[in-house]
Parts: sequence; structure tokens; C-alpha cells
Amino acid sequence: MSYDVHAIRKEFPILHQQIHGRPLVYLDNAATAHKPLAVIQAITDFYTKDNANVHRGVHTLSQRSTDAMEAVRTAVCAHINAREVAEIIFTRGITDSINTVAFGMGALLQPHQNVVITALEHHSNIVPWQMLCERTGAALRYIPMNDKGELDLSTLEVLVDENTAMVAFNHISNALGTINPVKTILSRAKAVGAWTLVDGAQSGPHALVDVQDWDVDFFTLSSHKMYGPTGLGVLYGKRERLELLPPYQGGGEMIATVTMEKSTYADIPHKFEAGTPHIEGIIGFGAALDYINTVGVDAIAAHEAALLDYATTTLSTIDGFRIIGTAENKASVISFLVEGTHPYDLGVLLDQQGVAVRTGQHCTQPIMDQFCIAGTARASFAMYNTFEEIDLFKAALERAVTMLR
Repeated sequence: MSYDVHAIRKEFPILHQQIHGRPLVYLDNAATAHKPLAVIQAITDFYTKDNANVHRGVHTLSQRSTDAMEAVRTAVCAHINAREVAEIIFTRGITDSINTVAFGMGALLQPHQNVVITALEHHSNIVPWQMLCERTGAALRYIPMNDKGELDLSTLEVLVDENTAMVAFNHISNALGTINPVKTILSRAKAVGAWTLVDGAQSGPHALVDVQDWDVDFFTLSSHKMYGPTGLGVLYGKRERLELLPPYQGGGEMIATVTMEKSTYADIPHKFEAGTPHIEGIIGFGAALDYINTVGVDAIAAHEAALLDYATTTLSTIDGFRIIGTAENKASVISFLVEGTHPYDLGVLLDQQGVAVRTGQHCTQPIMDQFCIAGTARASFAMYNTFEEIDLFKAALERAVTMLR
């Protein structure tokens, strides 16, 4: 069957509105994606039919809520091909997921060891490791990138050595769209016995990931990037790694026993899920996963690749238009500048014409520093974007540039 983007758009009610009297052209999907009716209905159904706390009640509503939530854990396990459901932990988001691992490693890391990240990271995959290294005295290293926004892998064997405890990096750069060579980096890490974490914030909506094929220790997903609710993330971890980590937070649900003298912890995954979970968010995320799989991840990726190619060609005809990040292997992100204009001014004038893009540093200040720029404007595409929207975007951008020069 052909990819029917217009049928898909009908499933996203937020898209059918006007902004400042113009049809909404939403190109800020790398920040957050919109929600299909299936997700909205799943959340509504939970609150109108099943709302109750999970794991703690014998009554019918609690049992139904628990079953619905745990069914999503099973679905996530299958989606990324984890070995067992217990390796899937629900968190408040990818930032929370990474902090969970970085905090736990504080009990394991030694001062002579090091942690390796890359120059392409979001702040959420920089700051937790900086904090860890400050606490433990370990060194923080990073793999540099070139002027195209690709990692310089010639440094890999020097940076990742026998003292490396963790190698943490993103699958896809949120700022530049660069798709990193995951298996190459993981292979080097495994060769020296280092633990590994891959940040899947941007790959979740665009690519299928098999954590067993990668043999990665930790992997993260973000619900709201994948057409699901905000405030929810997934941390996958190999059982043997999770069992070594102390819990990040203490409280109800994550305990086995509690006395006034000492507490013992529950088995995974509950060891890392203190307190009442984001139940409706988890159920909504399950609906989002179902929706993505119904459309087909490969079909979505092909559509977005075509949008990226068309937008790159079309926008490059604008005088002074410059793409920041020209990696050979890219996802559907165009981070750009236009000579003689400021990204913020472009963003404001585009919004006045109904076009939503992101402006600023995109939580990647080190990337902007390397390019010696204050920030960029960024257009990012999703399954529901169209070629017609790119044409509208181009026309709006040309008008904005004319007004600013």
C-alpha cells in the first residue's frame, strides 16, 4: 500500500487549525510530536473507565489499570527486542533515565576510570556524566566531530581505553540530525569491557532498534517524541547491569521490606520505579506504539527521508541559506542559518505565518560553540508532514528574510 500522509493527518486533530490566520505548518517535531486520536482516546478511556492506582489493590479498577500498564511494558519489550520484560523501566523521561544510570554508577566508578561521551550530545547526556565525574574524581572525555557534524572515529581507540567505565552517546543528534555509527562505537566499548548507553530520543520515532542485536547495556526512549504523552520515558537495561546499580530514588513501590532500621529493595524493574507511576502516560504511550507499528516504522522513515531530501534541495535555493550539519547519514532534521538574519527573528516571523520551527541552541551548546554560532533555526519532520508544507515553509522563510534584510 502507498503511504497516505493525508489519511494520517486526519488522525492528528491539533494539525487542523490556523495560527495567526494561516494554516499551521508544524515543523518542531524533534522537540515534541503531536498525538493521534488513538492516544487521546486511550487516555480518556483510562480516566473515564479504569482510573486507579496500580500494583496495590485487589479491586477491579486497580487490576484493570495494572494489567493495562504492564501490557505496555510487554509491548515496549517486544518493540526494542529486549530479552525480558523486567528490563523495561518507566521513568519521567530520557533525562530521568540517564540520571538513573549516572547516579547508580556513582557507587561503582573509581577515580582512575573515565566516561566517554561525544561532541554531539544533548545536555541531558552531558550534565549527568559531568556530575558523576565531579562526585567520583573520574575523567570525562568526548569524541570530537568534524565540520559536517560527523564524529571523528579516528580518536575512538585512544579515548576508549581499558580505564573506560561507560561510553554514552546518542543514536541521532537532535540538533543536526546526524545518525551515529552505533555498532562501531559499541564494538570498541565492548572490546575494553566498558558499559554502554545509547540515547534513543530521536531514533525512537524514526527507526527500529534491536537492543539484543546491538548488545547495548542501556537504551532510552522518549514517549512524547514518539507521538505519546509528555513526562514519560523508558530505560532499557540488561538485567545484570540493573541489578548492580543502586536505586536512584527511594519510596513506595521500589521496596521489598521496610523497617525502622533498614529497607531492602524490590526486584527489577520496580527497584527503579519509586512512587505512583505516570499510569495514563504509560497507557497513552502504548497506544502511540500501536499506532507507529500500524503505519510501519520503515514506511515512516522512507517518507521522512523523502521530505528531508526535498526540503534540503528546495530551501538551498534561498540566497544565503546555510545548513548546519551536513552528515552523509542524516535523519529528518534541518538546522540552518540565513545570512543577514538572526534565528530568533526568523522564528518569530515564521510563526506569524503559521510555521512552527525551533530556534536557539537546542540544548546543545557545545555543538553551537564548535560552529562559533549563537544558535540555529531548526525544521524537523514527522510522519504527518507533507511536501506542500515544505513549499509553504519556503515561501514563508523567503518573506521573513526579505523583511529582515
